[in-house]
Amino acid sequence: MIGLISATAAGARARERVAAAWPDRTRVYDGPVGDAVRRAFAECEQLVCFLATGAVVRLVAPLLTDKASDPGVVCVDEGGRFAVSLVGGHGGGANELARAVGELLGAEPVVTTATDSVSVPGLDTLGLPVEGDVAAVSRALLDGEPVVLEAEVPWPLPPLPVATSGPYAIRLTDRLAEPAAHEVVLRPPSLVVGVGASRGAPADEVLGLVEGALRDAGLSARSVAELATVDAKAGEPGIVEAAARLGVPLVTYSAEELAAVDVPNPSQAPLAAVGTPSVAEAAALVRGGELLVPKRKSAGQAGQPAMATCAVVRRPCRGRLAVVGLGPGARDLLTPRAKDELRRASVLVGLDQYVDQIRDLIRPGTRVLESGLGAEEERARTAVSEARLGRAVALIGSGDAGVYAMASPALAEASDDIDVVGVPGVTAALAAGAILGAPLGHDHVSISLSDLHTPWEVIERRVRAAAEADIVVTFYNPRSRGRDWQLPKALAILAEHREPTTPVGVVRNASRADESSRLTTLAGLDPATVDMMTVVTVGNTATREIAGRMVTPRGYRWQEEPN
Repeated sequence: MIGLISATAAGARARERVAAAWPDRTRVYDGPVGDAVRRAFAECEQLVCFLATGAVVRLVAPLLTDKASDPGVVCVDEGGRFAVSLVGGHGGGANELARAVGELLGAEPVVTTATDSVSVPGLDTLGLPVEGDVAAVSRALLDGEPVVLEAEVPWPLPPLPVATSGPYAIRLTDRLAEPAAHEVVLRPPSLVVGVGASRGAPADEVLGLVEGALRDAGLSARSVAELATVDAKAGEPGIVEAAARLGVPLVTYSAEELAAVDVPNPSQAPLAAVGTPSVAEAAALVRGGELLVPKRKSAGQAGQPAMATCAVVRRPCRGRLAVVGLGPGARDLLTPRAKDELRRASVLVGLDQYVDQIRDLIRPGTRVLESGLGAEEERARTAVSEARLGRAVALIGSGDAGVYAMASPALAEASDDIDVVGVPGVTAALAAGAILGAPLGHDHVSISLSDLHTPWEVIERRVRAAAEADIVVTFYNPRSRGRDWQLPKALAILAEHREPTTPVGVVRNASRADESSRLTTLAGLDPATVDMMTVVTVGNTATREIAGRMVTPRGYRWQEEPN
């Protein structure tokens, strides 16, 4: 919950805007400001104070205890010009809150956390348990001193500017290890613990078994991602409490799923009790992985027989592939989600001219794999291969990556062993349509005239179908030096079904510095003026030029009736 506190009428107006935008996330605190801040500090995860920073510093200073538990505090000035991340930039989420509040109110976010200021990920913001000398290693990263990354298990980390040797180190491991001097240890959630238990098994017995198995195997409990068991034990109190005390979710599988898993130590006892010859090992192995601790029984309590079993598996690391659409070119048409994915990726794959377009957004430590025109399949294979190695990869394309771009070849190459995220972008057709007016106001279709990958016979059939259906058409890849006849042929097909005066919009380099556009007609368009940087939009029989703009009516009856 985000507590909102204000002292003046102007502050209250801004406060109400935030409350209206986030009704389920915010709580307004009225009354004397000091009392309101103290109550909100005790009750909320974050605070937004519409007050002077000096006043807030004096109010919250006596309340601060530890940066790992203090709420994040953001200040917004009286004029609504700035949203200042004051306390808890990382741990309390104040940096992100300042950006969100700034976007909502039109205020400039002010973030002074060193790592955020120079686009280096904070080691305590990676979503992984962290141990060791975070301050010293972070300072080394900021100062450009050599920091070594020792990844004992693969994991899709964001980019880190690391070296091959040096006095500082970041170790990524699920094994028990005390951080050395000038070292940070990151704990990936790479372990799954399968658990079986008799009815009424005490939580202490289950938890003691799990912790002992991990300790004896030299594994860290902070790397346990989940406890897993059979559906029949989903409500077993001892297992449920053990998961809660470990701070991990409890996941369950059907007996049929577990019975299909090949395990080294099957048993008749669970087969008779719950319908599968293995619970602990099978539940840990059902999604694949390396069995680190075979089935192990508890010691029992007070002379009683063992009531619990467990097994530990290191699950396969799933790399992450983000297929990112950069939009048509203008920076303000690059979505915030796309920017986030570019910052998150440790490997960036793309066409060299698209990489140049966003090079200033690439974080230090990002490995850039760029290539020239005509290597789409190679780039797709490279991106998928890097993700399969457990890395965080961004594969970039212009417009929307799923429209005549990199998403198709990448997803055709990818299997289900990696996570794939699609990030939509503003397409060339949409960017051109906005420049022209509203040509896409009714049914419309995009057709690429490039026959490099699609036979012309197929393209011609689609153009003819669009012509006969009276659908607005946007042509991508309309004409190049080696392909100069396809556009005239496509226009001739449309002309069989549309008047010569049908409006046609031509936009070159939509949203870029050298953008140009013009309106002409189906009869008046000279194909020689068109190139590969151009999209051509041909209206349907209802499209009109109105006040210099290309408009296709939405087609509703009320628009057809006379005034």
